[in-house]
Amino acid sequence: MKFFAPTSIILCLASQAAAFAPTNTNTNRAFSTSLQMASSDEIRVMVNGMPGPMATAAAEACLRKGLSLSPFAMTGPEMPSSAITVVDNVTGKSANVLLIPSTDTEGILAQLEKSRTKFGDDTILAIDYTHPSAVNSNAVFYAENKIPFVMGTTGGDRDQLMKDMESASASAVIAPNMGKQIVALQAGLEDLAKKFPSAFGDYNLHVRESHQKTKADTSGTAKAVVDSLKVLAGDADYTYDDIEMIRDDEESKAFGVKDEYIKGGHAFHTYTLTSPDGSVEFQLKHNVSGRTVYAEGTADAVKFLAKKIDQGEGGKIY
Repeated sequence: MKFFAPTSIILCLASQAAAFAPTNTNTNRAFSTSLQMASSDEIRVMVNGMPGPMATAAAEACLRKGLSLSPFAMTGPEMPSSAITVVDNVTGKSANVLLIPSTDTEGILAQLEKSRTKFGDDTILAIDYTHPSAVNSNAVFYAENKIPFVMGTTGGDRDQLMKDMESASASAVIAPNMGKQIVALQAGLEDLAKKFPSAFGDYNLHVRESHQKTKADTSGTAKAVVDSLKVLAGDADYTYDDIEMIRDDEESKAFGVKDEYIKGGHAFHTYTLTSPDGSVEFQLKHNVSGRTVYAEGTADAVKFLAKKIDQGEGGKIY
């Protein structure tokens, strides 16, 4: 299956802390999710994964784009409950958020009920930037508790994720990359692969990607691009395991990452197709320093999803 949302939808949109997996206290309950949503200026965005850097950047971007944060959110299972203040340095807007360990299901549900009583049943929408190991269980939690969500966390069992959410009629945006320009690139490559399969037949494919050490899994974007390049190269034997992951500071620097983004967040990708005799080489690169493009794309995804639900087009995966 493909790991990114349909092109026509995702182009409309203008890692990470420890594992986050709320204990499922009602596994036999039928899945359902609200098909109504408050307008974007009324919703409260529950940004799960703070104080992790990607989740925090997404929360700041929400404030920057005029969205309000939920007064509570999930944090890692080993993290203590704590109150933080999220500040967007661009606009000066801020919000206080109570972080609750994902293992404290009772506390999370109590805060969810409290927020719905105060703001309305259809006002909570979640963003997930947690950990690959928590992707599937978190999505089930959102669906069971009628929380539309934007899944920015990569990894997990993506086939099972889509199967669970489709059967749940969940309202969600699920994509391995929230940068709309990169998604456009992915869409273009997918189109090329459909039109010109094996155009690079017998060429050797080599893929390298570098992220900060805290990213536990192989780049979801690299996997999506590889799906298309495999078709162009006619190479059915190339697998995700062949993607070279760089998580070493010195290797990342040698790959072109500036010092301030080694720990500050980066996503460097290089895809190389080389002819059998080595005389011809094609290379594709997309290098991102920092997290702004992803964070702002995530905030746009929240607005997109809220609008779709408000228009009666909820209960779908975008």
